[in-house]
Amino acid sequence: MKHIRNFCIIAHIDHGKSTLADRLLGATQTVTAREEKAQLLDNMDLERERGITIKSHAIQMEYTYQGQEYILNLIDTPGHVDFSYEVSRSIAACEGALLIVDAAQSIQAQTISNLYLALENDLEIIPVLNKVDLPSANPEEVSDDIIDLLGCKLEDIIHASGKTGFGVENILAAIIEKIPPPKGNIDEPLQALIFDSHYNPFRGIEVIFRVKNGEIKKGQKIKFMATGNEYFADEIGTLKLNQVPKQVISAGDVGYLISGIKEAKEVKVGDTLTDAKTPTTNMITGFEDVKPMVFAGIYPVDTEDYEDLRASMEKLQLNDASLVFTPESSAALGFGFRCGFLGMLHLEIIQERLEREYDMTVITTVPNVSYLAYTKKDPDTSFVINNPSDLPEPSRLDRVEEPFIKATIITKADYVGNVMSLCIEKRGVITNQTYLTTERVELNFDMPLAEIVFDFYDRLKTVSKGYASFDYSPIGMRTSKLVRLDVLLNAQSVDALSALIHESNAYNIGKKMCEKLRELIPRQQFDIPIQAAIGAKIIARETIKALRKDVTAKCYGGDISRKRKLLEKQKKGKKRMRLVGNVEIPQEAFMAVLKLND
Repeated sequence: MKHIRNFCIIAHIDHGKSTLADRLLGATQTVTAREEKAQLLDNMDLERERGITIKSHAIQMEYTYQGQEYILNLIDTPGHVDFSYEVSRSIAACEGALLIVDAAQSIQAQTISNLYLALENDLEIIPVLNKVDLPSANPEEVSDDIIDLLGCKLEDIIHASGKTGFGVENILAAIIEKIPPPKGNIDEPLQALIFDSHYNPFRGIEVIFRVKNGEIKKGQKIKFMATGNEYFADEIGTLKLNQVPKQVISAGDVGYLISGIKEAKEVKVGDTLTDAKTPTTNMITGFEDVKPMVFAGIYPVDTEDYEDLRASMEKLQLNDASLVFTPESSAALGFGFRCGFLGMLHLEIIQERLEREYDMTVITTVPNVSYLAYTKKDPDTSFVINNPSDLPEPSRLDRVEEPFIKATIITKADYVGNVMSLCIEKRGVITNQTYLTTERVELNFDMPLAEIVFDFYDRLKTVSKGYASFDYSPIGMRTSKLVRLDVLLNAQSVDALSALIHESNAYNIGKKMCEKLRELIPRQQFDIPIQAAIGAKIIARETIKALRKDVTAKCYGGDISRKRKLLEKQKKGKKRMRLVGNVEIPQEAFMAVLKLND
C-alpha cells in the first residue's frame, strides 16, 4: 500500500497531456522502445485521427526510486469541455493530479475548471510547466500565473517538455514524494469503485475499478451493489499496455475484472463491488448522474435495424457513461432514440463511433436543449419539452423557460470587443470582467444554452484568432419568449426539422432554413414549395423548380394550339404528381440546418 501512487493528468486542450503520458511510460520502461508511438494510450482510431483524447485511459507503471520499487497508476484524461464527465470520474479514482500548463499559452478556462474539480476531491496538485523548449515559451510569466492560481512556491513548479523528455525524472520524483499513498484497510470486506467499463465482443464486459478497502481474489464470488447481481471473478488483473492477469488485487490499487457479463444494463459506472459472502455495509457514493446539455434524435436508416441500434447504444453507454437515451418515434423517421449529449463534439463522436465500431448507419435530427413549459390552465406545474413537437399551441401556452449557463471566456485584451459582440448577438448578458494580467482578460456571461450549442465555439475561435478559451456551467432556468418554427415541404410538416427559436431570431432563421433546403433537396418532376411557419403563419418561402422535359420538341413548326395542348397536358400530369409525390430529404439537410451562420 505504501508504495502505490494513483494520479491523473489534467490540463486544457492541447497542453500536452497525452505526450507527457507517453514520456512517463517511456521513462518507467513500461513500454519498450519498439512499442513506443505518439498518443500511446489513445487506442481508438478516432482519437488518433483527430489528435484528441476522448476516453480516459488507465495504465500501471513500475518505477524504482532511491532503491525502492513503487507502483504508479496513471490515468490520462480528455481536455474538451464535452468530456468533463470523464475527467470527474478519473479524479475520483486518484489521490493526486499533475496540472499541466502550456508555457506558451499560460492558464486557460479549462485549466481552471479541471483544477477546481481536483481540489473538490482533495487531490494533491503538482504543477508542471510543459513545452518549455518552444521558442515562444514564456516560463517566468506563466510561472507567476500558476503561483497566483495555486498559491504554491516557485520551486514547486516543475519545468518539463513532453517532446524532448526533459524534466520527466523530476515529475516522477515529485509524484512519489508529494502524492500521498492510498488509504484503505486490507482486512475489511471488499469495497471497490467502478470508474470505467467497456464491451469486449469475445469476453463480455470488462469492468475497471479501484479497490478502496479489502482485496479481490481470482475466482471469488462478487456482488454489484446497485443491481444486487452476483458473479464470479473469472479473471482479474492490472492494466499495463496489455492486461496482466493477477491472483489478488488489494486495497489502493487499480485493476480490471472479467466475469462473463453479457448484459450491458447490469454494469453501472460509479457502482460499488463487494464480496458476496461478507458484503460491505457502506456503499461508496458514486458519481452524480450526468446532466446532458444537448438532445438529438438518432434513428436507424432502416426501421428493421431498430433493435440492433438499441444493442449498439447499450454497449456504447458502457464505454461512455455520459450518454443517455430513451426510445421515441417520429412521423417522418419511424422509431429511434432520443439521446442526451454533453455537447456537439460529443454528439459527433457518438455518431462516428456508432458507424465505425458497430456498423450502424444512422440519421441524426436537429439537436436541441430541454425546455420547461407552463400552460395557462395550470401555470404552476411545469412539464419538460425535449422535442419541439411537444410544445402546446400558442393559445394554451402560458410561458416557456429555457436553461441558462454561466460562460467563462479567457481571451487576449485585443479581442475583448469581438468576443463581447458575439456573446451579445447570442443573447448573452455580461456579468463580470477581470483583467488577469495586462494582456489577458476573463469575461463572464449569462447566456442561454440553446445559443451556444451549435456553432458558438467555432465562431469564438474565429473572432479571437484562436486565443479564446471557453468553459461553462449550468445556472438554472429562466423565462424567455420562444416560438416553434415548423418547416413545411410540399405543404406537409417535417417534424424532424422543427426547432424552438427565440422570437427575435425566428424570421431570420426561417428564411435561411428555406434557402438552405432549396440548395440541398434535389429537383423532382414537380414544383416543391418550402415554407417556414410559426403556428399557422407562413414567414418564409422558397420554391424548388420542377425538372421539365421539352414536350413540344417533336412538333416541328405547325400550329401553336397543338403545342399549347401538350403543355397543358404536361401541367395536369405535374399537378397530379404533386399530390401523390413525396419528397426525399437527404441526411445532409438535417445537419446543414445547424450550420446556418456559416
